[in-house]
Amino acid sequence: MTTHSSALITGASTGIGATYAERLAQRGHDLVLVARDEARLDALAQRLRGEHKVAIDVLPADLTRQAHLAAVETRLRDDASINILINNAGVAQAGGFVEQTADSIERLVMLNTTALTRLAAAAAPRFVQAGAGSIVNIGSVVGFAPEFGMSIYGATKAYVLFLSQGLNHELSSKGVYVQAVLPAATRTEIWERAGIDVNTLTDVMEVGELVDAALVGFDRRELVTIPPLHMAERWTALDGARQGLLSDIRQAHVAERYRA
Repeated sequence: MTTHSSALITGASTGIGATYAERLAQRGHDLVLVARDEARLDALAQRLRGEHKVAIDVLPADLTRQAHLAAVETRLRDDASINILINNAGVAQAGGFVEQTADSIERLVMLNTTALTRLAAAAAPRFVQAGAGSIVNIGSVVGFAPEFGMSIYGATKAYVLFLSQGLNHELSSKGVYVQAVLPAATRTEIWERAGIDVNTLTDVMEVGELVDAALVGFDRRELVTIPPLHMAERWTALDGARQGLLSDIRQAHVAERYRA
């Protein structure tokens, strides 16, 4: 990472986003902090300015509201100093599928997929034109796990991984780095907001450990960083199996097992 570039971080008031803000400020990056809670953003910005002597702008926004999302898109398009986007804002799923309301579905899908995609799309053309820039999308290992009973949340996180991989294929040759970061259970406020007591969960990672690992992956230019995965070969095997499956698809005719 170059010094005195700027990073725009969504969901920056607490948890993973706030920890990214601390770590990137330590590295000398100026910041644009985006979240709904302006008071907490202001407090974080004031502390980080004092500790690290970096410039920090606070941009309060609820990314499920069109006007707010558009304002952040405009900042990403127009601010040439921003060369890192940390797409972290997200919401968890409370309850099973049949317990969801139209509003809860709309909010979850909007924040976890639509807003994330639109912000990446706002930044990418400028990054391509500059021949440099980084997009970090925060997914989840739940995107591998339909068994976990968080079907909508998991589906949005599977989308985040697919989008990140697709963007890498489209943009890497143009100098743009796209990283998908896939945490497992991490000690943040996302649980409380979903009505879940994080203290009832076992094996919860501390947020500082998660972000530090994600930044190791960032520095190594990993495309998919899975901090809680202890056997990296598992991911390599999964991705290899996927590519093998693709190579075995023959589009012109159905497989023999489907012939009457």
